[in-house]
Amino acid sequence: MFTNPNADEIRQMLKEIRTIAVLGLSPNESRPSFRVAKGLQDRGYRIIPVRPMVAEVLGEKAYPDLDSLPERPDIVDVFRAPEHVPEIVESCIRLDIKRIWLQDGVIHDEAAKRARDAGITVVMDRCLWRDCMQLCST
Repeated sequence: MFTNPNADEIRQMLKEIRTIAVLGLSPNESRPSFRVAKGLQDRGYRIIPVRPMVAEVLGEKAYPDLDSLPERPDIVDVFRAPEHVPEIVESCIRLDIKRIWLQDGVIHDEAAKRARDAGITVVMDRCLWRDCMQLCST
């Protein structure tokens, strides 16, 4: 049975990360992915948009997939349907990305287990922005 890291572990992780690759980041300001990424960017995190056929979001160059990134992000924040998670996990393993965050409603227990078995920290079915606001307020 999957369990998320506890609040202290999540708080520590949020203090350590600086670069967030947001998979499925929409350029549409009304979409949750845009609002979450904008809030995180305003908080000082560097956002790397990952979305095919989009040139730029939030003033940052967008990339079609994780393999195209010019640098390894500290975490991958996933705004994709659960059926895409196994492929995303495999990319994270291949690229040696050590943290993956699956947003509210993005649940895939098998892929989360695969990621953990590969040494990746996994947070699932939680909002990175909401946790940041609740756990890291200064």
